[in-house]
Amino acid sequence: MSDITAIVTAYRRVEQTLVTLGKIQNCQPRPAEIIVHVDGDQKECADAIQKSFPDVQVLLSRENLGPGGGRNKLIASASHEFVASFDDDSYPLDGDYFARVATLFEQFPEAAIINAAVYHQNEVVMPDERCARWVADFSGGGCIYRRSAFLETTGYVALPVAYGMEEVDLALRLHACGKRVLWSPWLRVFHDTDLGRHASAGVTAGSIANLALLAFLRYPLLLLPIGAGQVLNRLRWLVIQRRFPGMLPGILQIPPHCWRHRKSRLPVSTNALRSYLALRRERSEKMSLI
Repeated sequence: MSDITAIVTAYRRVEQTLVTLGKIQNCQPRPAEIIVHVDGDQKECADAIQKSFPDVQVLLSRENLGPGGGRNKLIASASHEFVASFDDDSYPLDGDYFARVATLFEQFPEAAIINAAVYHQNEVVMPDERCARWVADFSGGGCIYRRSAFLETTGYVALPVAYGMEEVDLALRLHACGKRVLWSPWLRVFHDTDLGRHASAGVTAGSIANLALLAFLRYPLLLLPIGAGQVLNRLRWLVIQRRFPGMLPGILQIPPHCWRHRKSRLPVSTNALRSYLALRRERSEKMSLI
């Protein structure tokens, strides 16, 4: 058994959650503990987990916190320094996943987050190459947090629809604190979705409003035009993709969305933002694992 906590964010997808937990428990070594956050008072999901996996700890929230809000609670409840994060429909592809996690953190002690290679339905799964490189961003459904580094931040901004905000926001704040994100294809996670839901009107609206919220909360005043440009680029891409449903609601949501979360505004420095954006554009060299 590894000294790692595995966390899963769940909502309404009961069967997929049970499959994910089974895949995690079948790993050798298994994580030392597994904690699931069930959002939106979905008691049916919580009861099904407790019945099928009595050793799994379940946290149930009455309100809808979204994946980021759920991960805040999960990481706060974790007993171990390394916290492997999954969605209710994502799980490790390799049985020794948690042993590999321990090896990577041992070789890269400066990593605050290690991100796995995440594969979706109909994508070719690449070989588990023993290498890694420093990156700007990560995926909450296939990463491992260093708990102490996460707790030095204020965590995620809890949003029911968090596309375009939650991981980017945390990655930017970690970068501003001098902490680093590592990506390694030696860790492989399967996300059992075709991403079709990303085309929904609700996600489209949320992605627009969240881009504006990110700039409002984290960008210094002098660089707010960069945020405005990012929103405009998103709108242009949506038009090209003909994803019109949700565009107008997303634009109209921007002022109340920013006002609602105004107390969370804590801009990073100009140098930190420029450095982070540069890291997103650049591709660092791969490093071989020992």
